Amino acid sequence: MTDNFGRLSRLKRRGGSRLAAALVVMATSAPMAPAATSEQVATSAVSAQLITAENGVAPGAGAISAGLALELGEGWKTYWRTPGEVGFPPEIDWSGSRNVAEVEFQWPAPERFTAFGIENFGYHDEVVFPLRITLEQPGQPAHLSASVTLLTCSDVCVPQDFTLTLDLPQGASIDPDSAARIADYAARVPVGAESGDVQSASAHVDVEEAALTVNLRGASPFQTPDVFPELGEGAAFGAPDIRLGENGRLLWARLPILSPPDDPTAVLSLTVTDARGWAVTVTPDRLETASLPPYTEGRAAAPLSSMVWIALTAFLGGLILNVMPCVLPVLSIKLSSTMKLEGAGRATVRWGFLASAAGVMAFMWGLAAALFALRQAGVTVGWGLQFQNPVFLALMIGLLAIFAANLAGAFEVALPAGLQTQLARAGGAKGHGGDFLTGAFAAVLATPCSAPFLGTAIAFALAGRGVDIALVFTFLGLGLAAPYLLIAARPGLVRHLPRPGRWMIALRVVLGLLLAVTAAWLVWVMQGVAGTATMLVVVGVTAGVVLLLSLSRLRGTVRAGLALPLVGVMLFGAAYLADTSAPRALSTQVTEWVPFERAEIARRVSRGEVVFVDVTADWCLTCKANKALVLDRDPVVSALAAEGVTPMQADWTRPDPAISRYLESFGRYGIPFNAVYGPATPDGIVLPELLTPDVVMAALDDAAGEERDFASQP
Repeated sequence: MTDNFGRLSRLKRRGGSRLAAALVVMATSAPMAPAATSEQVATSAVSAQLITAENGVAPGAGAISAGLALELGEGWKTYWRTPGEVGFPPEIDWSGSRNVAEVEFQWPAPERFTAFGIENFGYHDEVVFPLRITLEQPGQPAHLSASVTLLTCSDVCVPQDFTLTLDLPQGASIDPDSAARIADYAARVPVGAESGDVQSASAHVDVEEAALTVNLRGASPFQTPDVFPELGEGAAFGAPDIRLGENGRLLWARLPILSPPDDPTAVLSLTVTDARGWAVTVTPDRLETASLPPYTEGRAAAPLSSMVWIALTAFLGGLILNVMPCVLPVLSIKLSSTMKLEGAGRATVRWGFLASAAGVMAFMWGLAAALFALRQAGVTVGWGLQFQNPVFLALMIGLLAIFAANLAGAFEVALPAGLQTQLARAGGAKGHGGDFLTGAFAAVLATPCSAPFLGTAIAFALAGRGVDIALVFTFLGLGLAAPYLLIAARPGLVRHLPRPGRWMIALRVVLGLLLAVTAAWLVWVMQGVAGTATMLVVVGVTAGVVLLLSLSRLRGTVRAGLALPLVGVMLFGAAYLADTSAPRALSTQVTEWVPFERAEIARRVSRGEVVFVDVTADWCLTCKANKALVLDRDPVVSALAAEGVTPMQADWTRPDPAISRYLESFGRYGIPFNAVYGPATPDGIVLPELLTPDVVMAALDDAAGEERDFASQP
């Protein structure tokens, strides 16, 4: 008998659809008998067996055709050679075999499935991995010993380890059933570009390694294609956005890169599947720029009722921001702007507060425009992300320090009107420039906070159209400006403020201290974002600016002229001295947090653990409030320390694309964000922005299912 598998391989190179016919030819050219098979190894997840097309080794045969046949239980899956973000592919150790020189393991085209909210590639129900076994001594008997390691997953993942053995004596008979079964799956192994009638293939990975864009042109129209990229160890991709053009012959796809490859120089490979078992694997040409999609998908306008509801939600979110943990610096600005209004006319009061409201709205509209522009440019956007920028932090530290020193009575500055430094004393001169800037600054200080309703509104805006962003940020600003608008509508409310007196001096000092505390907090944030050296430079220059402004013997214009270059030095230092590469240590004062790794969530849940994910940042005041009031107190802190529970912390103080993509997968663009995963909730339970012990404990119980009851534990 000739080398049967060699005949199959030659036909396979001409076209995978001919393999079944080739085995039929083999079956009719030799006596028929039941093929040799190993004993079956069976668990609740999988039944495994070695099968062969031949009952024995034919005289002179240098190779035999075989297959690793897996029958998976209902709901169970196993993995492809590139499994996705979690899992691992089947592995076989043939060291116990005899008369085996080499084994070629072939991979049928995979399917896409989701486990624990993560895209994975593999197989379900049944799969046969074709094996081409080359013999050391052609025509002689062989002993096959396959030590198999594979991972099977349903709601949990169970590693499988077993050994399959099979003796092949000399013989020349063929089993048509096993031959057809192996041929069926051999025909599903992807062919090359030429055999698959692929005319061209190209790909582009963006500079940030955030997305992969591919183009494939075929001789025939695509129908329901799917794309499975491979980019080396560690790379993982999300679900593709696939669009067809040129009458279906052009396939354009964009895939988010969830985890970049460990080796940036790794070769990219694309496996594309389509209807009727068509599958091809190609190595695409790398492009310097991403190609445009063949068409743009329009976003459907939300119903009017939904728009009204989201506008109300945004307004409530902005209104609640006034009483969030970040309210102290905002209130200090508001109170300082009212102290000068005692005894003023109604018109003065009204226009002053309208100017402050206008400042709030101007900032919100400017922020909306900036976020829209950044999103159009493909940049990750979110609520409060400016606090990841060292230059922004340096500017805020400087302004707050000047405000604090001014309120404490260190100096009174009257610089040229164009510089608008009346803001430092909340408008001591004529006009309402100081009032306007006070409102804008209050809005800036509100952005590190999240609140009930706010997350929903921001997610709707940033996932929607430009008009959605404008609507949400307009009503968000109106909610935040509501106290200003209330007093502007009823100026008589100012009369209920206490009469001017010595208490105002004490109040100015107290407000100055509050702003100094806020500046100190931002200094701490700066250290986490940009490193100790940058923080010291900013603090030193800020102290110099405050000291210079305190020299009353110098004229105001002279002080300003000397201070501005120092401010420039501070901003330059913040931009170019920032050290964002140094690792940041997670807080271990109360809870031993595990660093965030998205794939690790699935691995731990597959072992039956409960995983509590906390996305936080030094600049997120609401996160700090949740930590101090809930996460660092019993009963939650004891539940997070319990056996079988993993507290996992994602530190977003610095920009991190992996965390950004994780938040976007839930439609979130700001923090705090908390989710609980477990055997009963593998896709996670998303918690509200403001945590309570009851909410956290209930989520832990729900995630654990019937196995645990954290609420009843001491």
